[in-house]
Amino acid sequence: MEKTAGISGVTMDKLVSLCKRRGFVFQSSEIYGGLSSAWDYGPLGVELKKRIQNFWWKEMTQLNDNIVGIDAAIMMHPKVWEASGHVENFTDPLVDCKKCRQRFRADQIPEENLIKHICPECGGELTEPRQFNLMFKTNIGPVENDASVVYLRPETAQGIYVNFRNVLQTSRVKIPFGIAQVGKAFRNEITTKNFIFRTCEFEQMEMQYFIHPSEDEKWFEYWKEKRFGYYKKLGIREEKLRFHQHGPGELAHYAKKAFDIEYEFPFGWKELEGVHNRTDYDLKRHIEYSGKDLSYLDDQSRERYVPYIIETSAGLTRTVLVVLSDAYDEEDVEGEKRVVMRFHPKLAPVTAAVFPLVKKDGLSEIAHNIEEDLREHFTTFYDQGGAIGRRYRRQDEIGTPFCITVDYQTKEDKTVTLRFRDSMEQIRVPVGEIPARIGKEIADYRRKE
Repeated sequence: MEKTAGISGVTMDKLVSLCKRRGFVFQSSEIYGGLSSAWDYGPLGVELKKRIQNFWWKEMTQLNDNIVGIDAAIMMHPKVWEASGHVENFTDPLVDCKKCRQRFRADQIPEENLIKHICPECGGELTEPRQFNLMFKTNIGPVENDASVVYLRPETAQGIYVNFRNVLQTSRVKIPFGIAQVGKAFRNEITTKNFIFRTCEFEQMEMQYFIHPSEDEKWFEYWKEKRFGYYKKLGIREEKLRFHQHGPGELAHYAKKAFDIEYEFPFGWKELEGVHNRTDYDLKRHIEYSGKDLSYLDDQSRERYVPYIIETSAGLTRTVLVVLSDAYDEEDVEGEKRVVMRFHPKLAPVTAAVFPLVKKDGLSEIAHNIEEDLREHFTTFYDQGGAIGRRYRRQDEIGTPFCITVDYQTKEDKTVTLRFRDSMEQIRVPVGEIPARIGKEIADYRRKE
């Protein structure tokens, strides 16, 4: 079959359209007009997100014998956020347009507009910049007063730091060791944009690695390279990834050194994950504010010290957008456009689809039995409606790597047609060998452009 690849690249319009059409991502509360800062994950989107999370969790905990996991509460004692510096420092400069009433981050407005106090949207007059804290504030208990104020966590890291002593005492870990966590965080962003890239509600995948202060450079470089390599394991194209080092003006108040792993989205190069040397800032602040001892005693040397922390902080929802953007492809096949999502098979929401060539003559019963047997091994989908070519195209568009067709030859020799998403190659495989063959293909997978 003649095909030519790459007739056009991904755009955000194409990606958003596909996500809605195929059930990856929906606008939150859409029947009421939607909420611009929030998104819902549909049947395919939640499968994709869960697979990315599981991939990360295995990479961090199962494959490392010195990293353990926790799941901390979203609401924490408000003193946590005083100690962390979020109450004082977690702000963005905010300006409003007096004419069109739009709100902007002052540091993201072109300098010439800011100098002239001119709105970049309508040309109206802008207010003077004022600081705007990004934390969502709420109250706990029946009475709303200052004593009942709590915050929705703006990051998951602090839940790890305040549990440092608990993990140390219960898990028998020794430095160097890490604590991993996946969870939701909330930021009252002034501007939300680019689909699921920047939202008020998002999920993080963070690992905090506790080390001796003298080894911070060694471990920083280790995790910097380790995390870059992780995205190649996900099947992300290396040429779409790069490092960006934070300069003196960009460094957070807690950081000695920081690098971002950036991805080239359809809207440009943006941060995907941060790797930071947080020094002993966080634990010392919590020691100061809580009065509790969060130091570490080395059993052998008897040295007591407050550990340094190397942080790897990735956005789960941003990683979903990276995987979607990187997988999207269009190609010309015999004069027709084929849209295909080239997910790594380990991430694909559906691993294998099973089709009977026709509904009659017992083929659908055979196909149903094969699909039910495959459920023990993979996520499957059964489809018996429409021409076989159209069924293939539907699966291509949601990224299903393998399609299995039951035909009349199946009744004769108990073989099926196994079709590969990326190459569209078709081979005959004995029914009993399908799981092993698919398993081998997944294990040996290498992305081909």
